[in-house]
Amino acid sequence: MRTAIVTETWPPEINGVALTVQSLARGLRRLGHSVELVRPDRPGDAATISANEFAELRVRSTGLPRYPGLRVGLPAQSRLVRHWSSSRPQAIYVATEGPLGHSALGAARRLGIPACTGFHTRFDDFITHYGFPWLSPFVFAGMRRFHNRAATTLVPTRELADFLRSRAFANISVLSRAVDVDLFAPSRRDATLRDRWGLTDDGLAVIHVGRLAAEKNLDLAVRAFREIERVHAGARFIVVGDGPERGRLADTNPDFIFAGMHRDEALARHYASGDLFLFPSLTETFGNVTLEAMASGLPVVTFDYGAAREHIREADCGVCVPFADADAFVAAAVALAGDPARRSRMAGRARETVSCLSPDAVSRGFADLMGSLCKENAA
Repeated sequence: MRTAIVTETWPPEINGVALTVQSLARGLRRLGHSVELVRPDRPGDAATISANEFAELRVRSTGLPRYPGLRVGLPAQSRLVRHWSSSRPQAIYVATEGPLGHSALGAARRLGIPACTGFHTRFDDFITHYGFPWLSPFVFAGMRRFHNRAATTLVPTRELADFLRSRAFANISVLSRAVDVDLFAPSRRDATLRDRWGLTDDGLAVIHVGRLAAEKNLDLAVRAFREIERVHAGARFIVVGDGPERGRLADTNPDFIFAGMHRDEALARHYASGDLFLFPSLTETFGNVTLEAMASGLPVVTFDYGAAREHIREADCGVCVPFADADAFVAAAVALAGDPARRSRMAGRARETVSCLSPDAVSRGFADLMGSLCKENAA
């Protein structure tokens, strides 16, 4: 099968959407499918990770306000129609709702090519954190119109599928997210790295991994760690990632360790060298970092939705507190920090819980779904 994947974000950009889409593309290729990548052009593209990995069509782009380093594709429907008329994919996956995604859905409809979309980001929630809460219902309505133009929309959890169906989203399909349990593993624990953090093996390393941005609710992670610190004077808070909030957080918390952005083995070592993972975000459609932390043998404290509801609540391998209950989040973090025996039990269960979520298994499900769209279109 020949599939075109359309995305506004792609490595070396580091975010959940870029890495999820890359995993799906690589999985299709491993299964013998042909993959074309359609994405915005960026400065320095000649040296990107996708060079020589996939056939690519790059379109003109512009910067994304408030997110330095990220770019969105400009409208390109006519170009896509011309390109796909001469090099026709059997199916199209549109991962993002930007101008390029809209162009791709329009081109697919004109050419009669089945297209599915991925619901990766709650932009209606994001906009409230950037000073425009009154726009949220309009953004959500626009997202619904976008996704309802596709043959189906992929979501990562049953909870999100039910939520969207209840709000008039049509043709929702659930496709689990994957985690590389060979990469993210407790065996990557690094005593040298912990020594640089000022910790012995019995010290407490509290970890957060993710984009440092307003919508990630990072002040709650800070509050939880400060309460942990009251009873664990030697604890350290390790912040992995970067973003517009880093400067403010570093200025107000000079004792924190800001490790910056990491990928692959370096990221895996940071996870595995921690002891407790705090994930206070309220705006995720899933939360890929939750699975990475679990695979690394870390108990997670988070809210009861997304990946946590799907994979933690029933397995007792972390603590899921009621959605948006900040006091419960802090109390759970403090309690788990003070109970090393419970953390150890949870660490083993966390690893076992995600062991079946291999990239190959998820890619087969994705390939089957795209293949079914092709058959339905041909009928």
